[in-house]
Amino acid sequence: MLIVDDHASFRQLAVRLLTRAGFQVVGEAVDAASALSQTDLLHPDAVLLDVMLPDRSGLDVACELIRAGATARIVLTSSRERLDFGREEGFPDGCVFVPKHELSAAVLSAALGGRHRP
Repeated sequence: MLIVDDHASFRQLAVRLLTRAGFQVVGEAVDAASALSQTDLLHPDAVLLDVMLPDRSGLDVACELIRAGATARIVLTSSRERLDFGREEGFPDGCVFVPKHELSAAVLSAALGGRHRP
């Protein structure tokens, strides 16, 4: 799993939470540019992707990864709620949204369709 978030404290928390639960974290990225390059380099099976990145929207990054044929499951996260984004059409196909305050190993495993049970 690749963790993409511009806040070091959230990345550290996510790494601890996920590795303790048996998930393998293969890398971290702090912005859209590094998320795209790390995904291309590491080929993670899942990407935990913050919606609000400093250089670009995580939604744009998700769409670009999908267009590029990335096979990683994409879990979008935010400290805001899903409805705060005003996206009636939903998030990009194949992406799942999990508010940061609800993130847990069980929620992430369910969001990934049980594919990544630790």
